[in-house]
Amino acid sequence: MGVLEPVNVYEAKTQLSRLIDRALAGEDVVIARSGRPLVRLVPVGHPVPRRAPGSARGQIHMTDDFDELPAELAAAFRGELP
Repeated sequence: MGVLEPVNVYEAKTQLSRLIDRALAGEDVVIARSGRPLVRLVPVGHPVPRRAPGSARGQIHMTDDFDELPAELAAAFRGELP
């Protein structure tokens, strides 16, 4: 199913039954306020993907200098640079 453009709160209140039907049909229904997405309407019992600890094992690599903070950045954190 498709993804709807975010629906503003007023429109959601006036068309709630239709939006519920669309969510039950598998569409992604997002409700926004002032154009900012706030909530997603999903059916009860909708599976929520769970993170599996360690699922990215072997896919992420840190460089040898990962823990070293460059002097310029450290000075900026201390407020010594503009």
